[in-house]
Amino acid sequence: MAELLKVIFEHDGIFLHPSPDEGGPEQDLLVSGTLRVLEKDAEILVEYRPLEDSVDPSNMLCAGQDSSSVVEWAQCPGEKSQSRQQLETQQSYETEWDMVNAISFRKKNCTNGEGSLNHSQERSRWAFSVNISDLKSITVKDEGWTFLILKLKDAFSSLPALHFHQGGSKDFLDCLRRFALLTECPEDKTCLMVSTPNRALSQSFENLLDDNNFGLVHKFKRDPYVATLGSFSKVTNYIYDALRGAEEQQQRPPEEVADLLGEVIPGLEINQQEEPGFEVITRIDLGARPRVSRAEPLSADDWSKHQDPEGRMKDEATLRQKIFKGGLCHAVRKEAWKFLLGYYPWSSTLEERKSLLKAKTDEYFRMKLQWKSISEEQERRNSRLRDYRSLIEKDVNRTDRTNRFYEGLNNPGLTLLHDILMTYCMYDFDLGYVQGMSDLLSPILYVMENEVDAFWCFVSFMDQMHQNFEEQMQGMKTQLIQLSTLLRLLDLAFWNYLESQESGYLYFCFRWLLIRFKRELSFQDVLRLWEVMWTGLPCQNFHLLICCAILDSEKQKIMEENYGFNEILKHINELAMKLDVEEILQKAEGICLQIHSCKDLPHSISTILGFDAKRQVPNQAGLGAAPRPAPQQDACSNGHCRESRPQNSCRGVSTS
Repeated sequence: MAELLKVIFEHDGIFLHPSPDEGGPEQDLLVSGTLRVLEKDAEILVEYRPLEDSVDPSNMLCAGQDSSSVVEWAQCPGEKSQSRQQLETQQSYETEWDMVNAISFRKKNCTNGEGSLNHSQERSRWAFSVNISDLKSITVKDEGWTFLILKLKDAFSSLPALHFHQGGSKDFLDCLRRFALLTECPEDKTCLMVSTPNRALSQSFENLLDDNNFGLVHKFKRDPYVATLGSFSKVTNYIYDALRGAEEQQQRPPEEVADLLGEVIPGLEINQQEEPGFEVITRIDLGARPRVSRAEPLSADDWSKHQDPEGRMKDEATLRQKIFKGGLCHAVRKEAWKFLLGYYPWSSTLEERKSLLKAKTDEYFRMKLQWKSISEEQERRNSRLRDYRSLIEKDVNRTDRTNRFYEGLNNPGLTLLHDILMTYCMYDFDLGYVQGMSDLLSPILYVMENEVDAFWCFVSFMDQMHQNFEEQMQGMKTQLIQLSTLLRLLDLAFWNYLESQESGYLYFCFRWLLIRFKRELSFQDVLRLWEVMWTGLPCQNFHLLICCAILDSEKQKIMEENYGFNEILKHINELAMKLDVEEILQKAEGICLQIHSCKDLPHSISTILGFDAKRQVPNQAGLGAAPRPAPQQDACSNGHCRESRPQNSCRGVSTS
């Protein structure tokens, strides 16, 4: 029966440096080869095989006059392209070498067949293959590049050090972490002790592989949005199987669920004891949920009426309230969004805004010139900038391509999208670019139709969303905890059901929160939803109540159909493009009013929603306490109001 062989990891350009005491016909020879992690007959192997051509170190870093004599190492596409998270890992072992991408050397020519034979013998001598379970430790050293020393449990056997001249050691170690536990030795921080966990659990994580990628953990670090969109359903299948086990039918404790999910999504570990959001909430009578209605979008005429002769916006609170209740006519968005996002101060005059625009235009193009003026030679020595550019180019080519503003080849909208994202890397180089950020920029650029305005509005939006994309993902962790707390208050029975299906942490809402429902609604509905949320009304974290409103509409089906872990995730994912934004906003506002009317509201809820001691509903725009929004009534009888859905009667009039 043929052996089943599967390549899990592969990296070329790994060198061995034979020392004189190891013997050999040529002591100055560097051995270059390929390092692989393989699955063979259900076993995980680490294999090294030398390549055909060895390297003479006396010629390294020396390019010959004849260009044909120069061989340039270049990493395989996709292997070295890493996200901000991998490049900025505090304990990265790639240190300085990440800044240099390639070395040049001359190929060592053999003058006769005897030389070729000697090289062949040397290559076979240095090849090895070991089972991961036979590894005792891995020592990580740095000499301007990283090299690893693999030590076997058999004290009488040793392996040559693996030198990663072109990087890749972190990828290799991260790959091993999928099948073994690597823990830092207390006596030597450069030494990682290797222990192999239960094989069944390792197998469940191995199944998370998607195509030729190095597993979901790495894919998630590089591309949190795509990993969530494309592979999250696979994650749940294998995690669920791992949690239950073939023979194990009893439910595992929540701490164990959190630990395992935290392994798959780094940074999202949830500790019930340490997180204040896990306040014990008993069943509370919230009373009846008020019925509210939506209004028509704010028209261009209405917007103009709120400007004084010098261009200042009058009665900001009322204006925000109108936008919250009905959104904006599209003709108004280009100007109004600048105020809502904080690019323009509400109290600024028209002349002040002209001066601001001039200053911001100069600042933008200075930053744009920074990356535009970088030469190819400079970029070859800046791995982070290369990776940012690579991710941006990949994302731009797949962002909203069905929208007329971005469709087709050589679309100028795509060029603007690319340039704004590259310039943002200069504005915030620590964060740079993380996949998913193009989803947040696309609607803004669509509305602004101007590079400079779109950039500064995007900067303001990213100020709100920054924590969603940071490596530790503290923003996502906090929002999931807060959402779970709100859901327990609103419907304890439903939350208990989700908890019984190991879904109490609401990871299936991750995509909603990460990019603010961008992929759940139609493009036009996203515009409406975002401008409503940017008003800061009727409370803090209103987007969490939008999540609760969607779940409230789906809970009956989930519970009646007795959906399990996988079915819940599948059902939630399939809601995309089927949601009615006006209905969701209507219900979310009603939930806010219902919670606000509760007399014995837990402190944690008041903190999440920003309700102050006077029981008012504040906004997030620094306006103090906004008046509690009152339900609009069309025709009331017996104290009950009929809900009405506004007809979109907005006309595309131009602002004066």
